[in-house]
Amino acid sequence: MPADPLHSAGSPPRSTTSQPPGGSGASPIEVRRSTRRRRTVSAYREGDRTVVLIPARMSEAEEQRWVTVMLDKLAAQESKRVLGDTELSERAARLSELYFDGRARPASVRWVTNQNTRWGSCTPAEGSIRLSHRLQGMPEYVVDYVLAHELAHLLVPGHGADFWRLLEAYPRTERARGYLEGVVAADRLPHLPTTRGE
Repeated sequence: MPADPLHSAGSPPRSTTSQPPGGSGASPIEVRRSTRRRRTVSAYREGDRTVVLIPARMSEAEEQRWVTVMLDKLAAQESKRVLGDTELSERAARLSELYFDGRARPASVRWVTNQNTRWGSCTPAEGSIRLSHRLQGMPEYVVDYVLAHELAHLLVPGHGADFWRLLEAYPRTERARGYLEGVVAADRLPHLPTTRGE
């Protein structure tokens, strides 16, 4: 394989892969160091992995700090992006290929505004998947989890052991479930009355 032209000069770059803070449900992070990169730091998603590009001279402490900053930036960008129904269908097809060998094939995938007590629903006989509009603006891995959950229902209708084994293929299941449980818990908190002038 030819050498990477970005890394051909000077000492060889170092690339490390690790699990991010936040537990095993989070995607792996790969840090790539470049001798040509002087000050800038950037990050992007590559499949289920996050790649962070940093200057080669950066210390371990700076690396850790920048990884955290870039993860927060990516999450903020993703939470602002709202997928349309077409993009939602394309995303479902990609998730089916990645985690279910393409076996889950929905006939339709769309947002709905009449699901206020459920995040998503599926009618296996029709092959239809509906996601609550309340998911819009949540991190993409959370939307992906709900999509994967409903895709799994196309293959296993109930919530038995076979269903949960199938859903284990999606690597961020626990993290997404924790996020959604947090949203539900926050909705149940009493809202403090505001005083005049607030």
